[in-house]
Amino acid sequence: MAKGHRSQIKRARNEVKDARPSAKLSYARISTTKAAFVLDAIRGKDVESALAILNYNPRYASGVIKKLLESAIANAENNSGLSRENLYVAECYANKGPTMKRIQPRAQGRAYRIEKRMSHITVVLDER
Repeated sequence: MAKGHRSQIKRARNEVKDARPSAKLSYARISTTKAAFVLDAIRGKDVESALAILNYNPRYASGVIKKLLESAIANAENNSGLSRENLYVAECYANKGPTMKRIQPRAQGRAYRIEKRMSHITVVLDER
């Protein structure tokens, strides 16, 4: 079991916050696997080439992730004072969010379940 009171444990955990600029989109209406295809293409790239990849990628997730990457770049420039030329995509991942359950009527009075999945997408930038 952990040592100390719950508030002490939380305080110690919050002291080691990540100072890198980032952006997070919660409850994006896209499944994590579909988002992961696009995120794998831009991971480790500099932001200009990542934006070019997202601009010409035909998947739906690329438009959502492009807006998220532009937000992370703006956070880096305005909040952290970093220059756009030195930035690259250090981390990007999609975590599973809640699932909306819907029903599709089928033959002979049956009902099939449709799961409309959501995800939480995070993009973290860093300087080279």
